[in-house]
Amino acid sequence: MTLEEKAGQLTILADTIRPCNPDINPEVNHRQADEMVDQIRRSRVGSIFNGVGVKEGREAQRIAIEETRLGIPLIFGSDVIHGMWTVFPIPLGEAASFEPSIAEQTARATALETTASGIHWTFAPMVDVARDQRWGRVAEGSGEDVFLGKAFAVARVKGFQGSDLRSEDALLSTPKHFAAYGGVSGGMEYNFVEISESTLRDVHLPAFKACLDAGALTLMSAFNDIAGVPASGNKWLMTDILRGEWHFKGFVVSDYTADEELVNHGFAADGRDAARLAFTAGVDMSMQSGLYVDHLPDLVASGQVSLEAVDEGVRRILSVKKAIGLFENPYKCLDLKREESLEKIKSGHDELARESARRSIVLLKNEKLLPLKKSGQKILLVGPFASDVDNLHGCWTVYGDKKRAVPVDVGICMKSKDVEVLQGCNFEASTDRGIDEAVEAAKRADVVVLAIGEPEDFSGESQSRTQIVVPEAQQKLAEALAAAGTPIVVLLRTGRALAISGAVLRAEAILVTWFLGTQTGPAIADVLFGDYNPSGKLPVSFPADSGQQPLFYNAPRTGRPQGNGDRTFKATWREVHSKALFPFGFGLSYTSFSFATPLLSTSTMGWDETLKASVQVSNTGERDGEEVVQLYIHDCVASRVRPVRELKGFRKVLLRAGETQKISFELRRLDLSFHGADGNFQAEPGEFHLWISSSSAAGEPVKFQLMPASVA
Repeated sequence: MTLEEKAGQLTILADTIRPCNPDINPEVNHRQADEMVDQIRRSRVGSIFNGVGVKEGREAQRIAIEETRLGIPLIFGSDVIHGMWTVFPIPLGEAASFEPSIAEQTARATALETTASGIHWTFAPMVDVARDQRWGRVAEGSGEDVFLGKAFAVARVKGFQGSDLRSEDALLSTPKHFAAYGGVSGGMEYNFVEISESTLRDVHLPAFKACLDAGALTLMSAFNDIAGVPASGNKWLMTDILRGEWHFKGFVVSDYTADEELVNHGFAADGRDAARLAFTAGVDMSMQSGLYVDHLPDLVASGQVSLEAVDEGVRRILSVKKAIGLFENPYKCLDLKREESLEKIKSGHDELARESARRSIVLLKNEKLLPLKKSGQKILLVGPFASDVDNLHGCWTVYGDKKRAVPVDVGICMKSKDVEVLQGCNFEASTDRGIDEAVEAAKRADVVVLAIGEPEDFSGESQSRTQIVVPEAQQKLAEALAAAGTPIVVLLRTGRALAISGAVLRAEAILVTWFLGTQTGPAIADVLFGDYNPSGKLPVSFPADSGQQPLFYNAPRTGRPQGNGDRTFKATWREVHSKALFPFGFGLSYTSFSFATPLLSTSTMGWDETLKASVQVSNTGERDGEEVVQLYIHDCVASRVRPVRELKGFRKVLLRAGETQKISFELRRLDLSFHGADGNFQAEPGEFHLWISSSSAAGEPVKFQLMPASVA
């Protein structure tokens, strides 16, 4: 291979041959397509992204195979985050199910649709731990907890990739953003990250390692810096840890122009310098900037980048192409007959979309108002989301089929015929006439279903917020409806935890409905009318006030922890307690559950022994229901201050009315380990507290001792 051909393999560019944006001017599109064909023929690009369509994809691949000297096939990548044509709940919402198996199923369904559409590779899952709800990209991940995030990350990798990467329906995954993007300061998009190495290793890296262990072969670098060194130019991160410690054999692709942005960071002098720094740090593939294909040949010629390093980067990329079967079958995922069967494939995913959506819904409050009656109850459905069809999918849905998306009013009217539907206000604007009309309708109704929250473009990339509240116009509508005196059910659509207050918080019932995707309406109706008993739990802590951010349940202990009494000289604020309004792991059901005191197999856990913990959980209500049983620990004395609680296990169980089940977990020394003051990953002997409860704020602890190795 020539240096230019090698640099081409290290480059990925936007797919202008089959662009997914229908608004592109046809003349511009034709010119850009011709330019891309020229780049392929000249071997200046080895992968293209965010295009769709088999016919044009086959032609692009034919050119790469037949009209270039080496005939190396292209990889087609894309941003397919939570569904291709069928859209499933946003990842944050899906995490509320506390069922990684659901995420694996939706990822598998996504892979079927995506690979049938001419795409080999998705830039997902997003595995960043997000502890600040002001950050817009909270919506794309699994929330604030490391253990839950790892479980969902692994499930999605397995679902995307399937059992055989060479299979026609295997979708290559890309855990992102490596690393610590979720730690951006102030929750502001693209901001700096200032964290300790132990926090990096204990909080932000574990999900990536778990994904690699599950078979992921590519990673995407992050935009942010870490302690002043941009991730996309960070050799310690990309080489020393990733390849030295973890022995990663795949390749790293930059996020969109992240290599070029080293210049804006002030870390690189110009594009040439940025290419040098990013590549030598360990970023193998440059996305969209074109810096590698423009500068690597000269950097090698000048001795600033070694030919051996370039060869190694190319080998990694070619090895992944081989691993997914492109050399044996360059037209993999480019089967016209499979594409023709897409309608059948999509329709087969409607039930899964509905099931995943209703399992993602979280019941925050219910003063005996839900479930609603299917007859004999006049319902007013009101709010900007009542019949809206443009804000069902949520952020990062490049391809989602909006014609198949079912809004709230359609779902509710499938269950009840006595429904009046009004808008009441817009997302960010209200009129007295609209509110007055809604209030009069509320007085005629037996119950108000108020569909409010964030519009779709309030969350996702570049959508950080300083005030994570219901928009003012919608809050005004809620206050007016509350004054009418009719009981209210709030359907809260959001891509993050919100600080809810006033009439929204005082509503008789509150359901967090996230962005649920294609089957939004039917899923919400299933829960509203009791055809499905809600079982979701919060994957993020809902604050009492925006000013509490960052707020997360597993914060380290302080020297002056807040108790239940006087707040003077305690770790708290003047206006609110230092607690969540609705904590991580919280969620109600239409039945009730009770937890007995946990039982331990021993109170002294040997160094190499397994501790068994169990609890009796009872359904004390009159309905069958599912409860998420959650295991937490706390290390009481350690060389580094430990979190007040840490999730170490969870299980969703179905309990019939009146039924009791014994739920058991096992803990090993590895589960108690962390990066100590000496930098080593290890457990430390001493006292631990253990809870088995319904949320991160429930239950009473039991105690056990981890004994030293010499005593075990």
